[in-house]
Amino acid sequence: MRPRGLMIQGTSSNAGKSLLVAGLARAFTLRGLNVRPFKPQNMSNNAAATLEGAEIGRAQALQARAAKVAPHADMNPVLLKPESERGSQLVLQGKVVGRFDALAYQAKKASLLPAVLESFHRLARSADLVLVEGAGSPAEINLRGGDIANMGFAQAAALPVILLGDIERGGVLAQLVGTVALLEPADRACLVGWIVNKFRGDPTLFASAVPIIEGHTGLPGLGVVAWCDAAADLPKEDALGLDELAIGRKTGARLRIAVLRLPRIANFDDIEPLAMEEAVDLRILDPGQALPGDIDLVILPGSKSTRGDLAALRRAGWDIDIKAHHRRGGHVLGLCGGYQMLGRTIADPLGLEGPAGSDPGLGLLAIDTVLEATKTVMPRQALDAEDGTPLQGYEIHLGSSNGPDRDRPMLVLEGRPEGARSADGRVFGTYLHGLFANDRFRARWLQRLAKGSASELAYEARVEAALDGLAAHLERHLDLDRLLALASPIQQNS
Repeated sequence: MRPRGLMIQGTSSNAGKSLLVAGLARAFTLRGLNVRPFKPQNMSNNAAATLEGAEIGRAQALQARAAKVAPHADMNPVLLKPESERGSQLVLQGKVVGRFDALAYQAKKASLLPAVLESFHRLARSADLVLVEGAGSPAEINLRGGDIANMGFAQAAALPVILLGDIERGGVLAQLVGTVALLEPADRACLVGWIVNKFRGDPTLFASAVPIIEGHTGLPGLGVVAWCDAAADLPKEDALGLDELAIGRKTGARLRIAVLRLPRIANFDDIEPLAMEEAVDLRILDPGQALPGDIDLVILPGSKSTRGDLAALRRAGWDIDIKAHHRRGGHVLGLCGGYQMLGRTIADPLGLEGPAGSDPGLGLLAIDTVLEATKTVMPRQALDAEDGTPLQGYEIHLGSSNGPDRDRPMLVLEGRPEGARSADGRVFGTYLHGLFANDRFRARWLQRLAKGSASELAYEARVEAALDGLAAHLERHLDLDRLLALASPIQQNS
């Protein structure tokens, strides 16, 4: 079968493109097709490590899982990782190539198209179907020049595009009609239809809107996708998903955990398995919210800008709260950047995350961190240093940490000590992401903090069930044969 391609673009960010692609990937895979996900350009600090030591957006890693293949750098050739309000780290085909402010990147992005197309065509060689996800909205026509994320890529790759509208936001008719109206004729010609997503209630109530949208856009409606409860168990794509994790206090919780929402929080999916534990009351704290006095464990999550987020933590007064929490006998866990913050010092002599310099850490772990130019990106196998429980995870970080508390490691990583524990045994830190997705490790670690705090939750099995549930949901609400027929043959480069 000659590889075919189909692109999903949204009327806005968070329209549900990522989950729609994941669900379609699982549905078509279950039909026996070799499916590959692809996103030309992503902006996210939630990244995944691939087997070849590259990093891609975590959403594309989930889509690869949905397609039952290993994630690969070619699935997301351009990844922007925001470090400040105006600047981002640029990851090209899995490797860091520099840092750019918004204006500089706008001028550069057109030059990235050959690499994006190279990854796309290479990926397509092993596929029957490539499902491509856009970014943001094609209606942002002020940014159309040099575009590689939406219609610029669709035209370059000669791909048909389905437009996805989000009815949950309201105004979906205006979203779809307005987006189509704003496009130039050549971009509009890429469109082959539209889908309405996240519909709650009786979808027949939307039937009268279909001819209105079709009349104004000249495009056929391809389906109305009802709200899918199964998707709640899937990892969230970006920090907007943090609000879905903090669902309120759980009655009868044995363990109360607070997670600090740092401005450049990264890889926060570390905490998602904890939110699913029935005996764990997980709270996400925003700057300005004091640390509650009944918290058992404070988690400092990963960060894309460790020194910057440490400064923000201090501005919020959380440094005082954390130290008071520790004096009361509470526990503290730092993950990756959060681990670095718990130490005595963080030095950035090369100015890798901002102006060169050094800052004092929180001083709860006797370690010192130096940020280094070489970035560590790799899936890992590890053992719990306390009881030998095996687990797997991944590293994505700059720098190394050393000091006396590393003599009490949290983990053993491929035969070497990893992370640190304080002398009183109540402060922990590690560079390893993904450790709480390991059911046995998570259960044992939580039990040490509070007996009865871990359930029989099978996290990975629950994610798999959610992907299957999402695929079945799309089979019910969309004509997948019609969507497959709309996919066009991919023209391979000579």
